[in-house]
Amino acid sequence: MKKTILAVLLTTTLFACKNTSTINTDEAGKVITTYLKGNPEYKTTKFDFGELKFNSEKEYAELENYRQLADDGYITLTLLSSKKKFLSKDSSYVYSAKLTQKASEFVLKQDANQATVKAVTYELTDEKPVDFSKVNDATAKVTVSLKKTNTPFAPFQRKPEENSEFLTKTYRLKFDKQEGWKVRK
Repeated sequence: MKKTILAVLLTTTLFACKNTSTINTDEAGKVITTYLKGNPEYKTTKFDFGELKFNSEKEYAELENYRQLADDGYITLTLLSSKKKFLSKDSSYVYSAKLTQKASEFVLKQDANQATVKAVTYELTDEKPVDFSKVNDATAKVTVSLKKTNTPFAPFQRKPEENSEFLTKTYRLKFDKQEGWKVRK
């Protein structure tokens, strides 16, 4: 009899907790953290690989970015040919660049000679608190600060020197009686 009463009270408590639509700053932060684990925020860029030619000073700077990736193990870089131009500062280099397994965590889409890669990832910061306002009993608006983390492919962005070290993003939360609070897409 005591076990039955205890089971009924426990079940009632569990369902009562899910049916309440109260939320505070900590709970909103946990909902956003859970959402970001499954749906991370990032910025992408195009990355060329395969046979690459480097002829000018500007392209040599890009070659250094490729060499850094090769040193870190994200690509293999093999010199196919080099030509010294007569009476010129510029030389011509042809390299073969191949992605390694280590780069797979950053590659989103891959074509024959180009890949779409993550250049910057954004993670929830601990310094700035979650700012939220409850719109009504079933919805809330949450604004969070996400810190910017560069990936090894960040130098290949068009404008790698951004003016901000963080991203401010607003999410809308919706209350579901079965699942509780979750991010509405």
